[in-house]
Amino acid sequence: MRIEPLCSDSMGVRSMATLVETRDLRLMIDPAAAVAPRRYGLPPHPRELELLEKFWGKIASAAEDCEVIVVTHYHYDHHSSTRFLEEIYRGRIVIVKDPENMINFSQRMRARVFLEKIKPIAAQIATADGKEYLFGRTSLEFSNPVPHGPDDHLGYVVELRVKDSSQSFLFTSDVQGFPLDSQARFILDKKPNTIFLDGPSTYMLGSSTNILNMLKASIRNIVGIMREISPSKIILDHHLLRDLDWKKYFEHVFEEAERLDVDLSTAAEYLGKSINQLEASRANLFSSGVK
Repeated sequence: MRIEPLCSDSMGVRSMATLVETRDLRLMIDPAAAVAPRRYGLPPHPRELELLEKFWGKIASAAEDCEVIVVTHYHYDHHSSTRFLEEIYRGRIVIVKDPENMINFSQRMRARVFLEKIKPIAAQIATADGKEYLFGRTSLEFSNPVPHGPDDHLGYVVELRVKDSSQSFLFTSDVQGFPLDSQARFILDKKPNTIFLDGPSTYMLGSSTNILNMLKASIRNIVGIMREISPSKIILDHHLLRDLDWKKYFEHVFEEAERLDVDLSTAAEYLGKSINQLEASRANLFSSGVK
């Protein structure tokens, strides 16, 4: 199995777009990227917008030979109703978060627009929630919907386990660090070798005591997962990498990962690249006059 994060917050844009290849299947998960419309009271820096276009081209190109596309929920850094629809969805089997059940109003409306756009071009559209699909010896198994973060005000997402004859990979989608036991249950049950984990939103610390509680619960659950299932690799990214100081909150997690021989890295580091936190650096980019 080959796992390639195509772009991510550690690479400069909001995304978890991932390409997975097995002997049976070429799959893309959440083929989209975005930038924060406002951060530190500032619009996106030109460098962010330039990189965003580059990554959208990369996503569209990588989709060319995919048989299956998965959309785990309907936020714009995980799907788009306007960008490269032909290149990504035409002729593909598209497996999506159920657009009518366990979904909030905002995502339901976005899902309707999106599905109307891709219905004429997709080979097939199927719902993901709690289901398993087989492609040769490769299985795609989806969790039941779990909250996007510590509660359901942002809606629900589905997690995905991809398993072939040699290994398994689990894509958490936007769980924001597993603050809830219901989010961790799927991963504990499936015991994957490799995990792409969305970390908690530490950049919002100070806005609410709930964020601090979420961080504590996330660290507890992530450490518990490492101890119980001993994954060989965890890719830690997305919401967490919107904070320049993210690593100081995860010192204990890194210590436990080292003790348990778990390879813990960002998506950028997983690919052998330097971390490039453009959103978190936006204020510095503008104040320094960088073009």
